[in-house]
Amino acid sequence: MAHFFAYMARMKYIRRWGLMKNSGTENIQEHSLQTAMIAHCLAVIKNKLYGGSLDEGRVALLAMYHEAGEVITGDLPTPIKYFNPEIKKAYKDIEGIAEQRLLSSLPEQLRADFAPLVHQDAGSPERRVVKYADKICAYLKCVEELRMGNQEFSRAKKTIEAELDAIEAPEVRYFMENFAPSFALTLDEMEL
Repeated sequence: MAHFFAYMARMKYIRRWGLMKNSGTENIQEHSLQTAMIAHCLAVIKNKLYGGSLDEGRVALLAMYHEAGEVITGDLPTPIKYFNPEIKKAYKDIEGIAEQRLLSSLPEQLRADFAPLVHQDAGSPERRVVKYADKICAYLKCVEELRMGNQEFSRAKKTIEAELDAIEAPEVRYFMENFAPSFALTLDEMEL
């Protein structure tokens, strides 16, 4: 019996932003879809406007699975995950074990096809785009929470905004200038 997709279905139960008061909850399944859409968009922007040669479909797939290990580990809040180098390393080790366990829930013949999607190697250009999209999603969550009057996210927004500003990737700047401002608007304000 193969349990992989039953595990993946449990993504909807893993809540993000656990240490913060949220006006609206977000789970890793929702987050992964948004990350995949934004990562795909970043890849398209990079290819069409800045001479890139990213595999746009692969970028979307990598983003879909970028939180897969959390169905086993849960979502460890960022302030804990990056508290110090020892905790960061230990958590990376735990993530690796969780990813291996998850892959072992696939039939042997399919593991090699899913391993590159589930393992979080940050070195490839496609993975970097997924990391950028993940960071943009965190920023957009902060914007949405602040729009709802939840000041709990004001410091996180400033921190993430500074991190995004430090990324030297024109596709990120383009997205932030052209798409991100809409997230501060109400539905009526977005009327065409």
